[in-house]
Amino acid sequence: MLGSSALLLAACGGSQQDVHEPSGSDTLEVVKASFPAKQAVARPSVLTLTVRNAGQTAAPDVSVAVRSFYYRSEYPGLANRARPIWIVDSGPGATPATAVNTVPFDSPGGDVTATTNIWAAGALAAGETRTFRWRLEPVRAGEHTVEYTIGAGINGRARASSPSGGAVTGRFSVAIAKAPPASHVDPETGAVASGAYPVAPGP
Repeated sequence: MLGSSALLLAACGGSQQDVHEPSGSDTLEVVKASFPAKQAVARPSVLTLTVRNAGQTAAPDVSVAVRSFYYRSEYPGLANRARPIWIVDSGPGATPATAVNTVPFDSPGGDVTATTNIWAAGALAAGETRTFRWRLEPVRAGEHTVEYTIGAGINGRARASSPSGGAVTGRFSVAIAKAPPASHVDPETGAVASGAYPVAPGP
């Protein structure tokens, strides 16, 4: 798995963007990571990552790079080969009053950056936590792996390392079913219940 500095530097494309980013290493850790292992097409799901600054100094711009929201299609003639596994209904951060139009896949959420798969939430003081949350809609059935890398910046100069000294990374293994599980509305309570609607026995 790629380290955060290599990944983020490659994604942002060049050293000209890092001139105002402090250099150094910050100790970050993921204290909560959740994403349902079993999902179904057209049934919304939520991915949550909570990052804590376990170091002694503030991280300049805590960020998350997520891979595998999309796959590469080899179908001939496509102008863009990136095709969604999950549609990002909303990304981390408060929804801005004015839409941010930087890349084709932008979705609501103030932590969006100019790079499609990176979200950044700004400075994170020592001892504080920041939660990143994506509301997603699965659209491609199958077995999938979502990988993420936490960074202390988005341009490669500010690096993140775990308390043990390694890269701050993780992954989820997810099975997406072709169809949502059967459900019905209980006529007595009005609540949605699992399983098909019970059929009364015939005469």
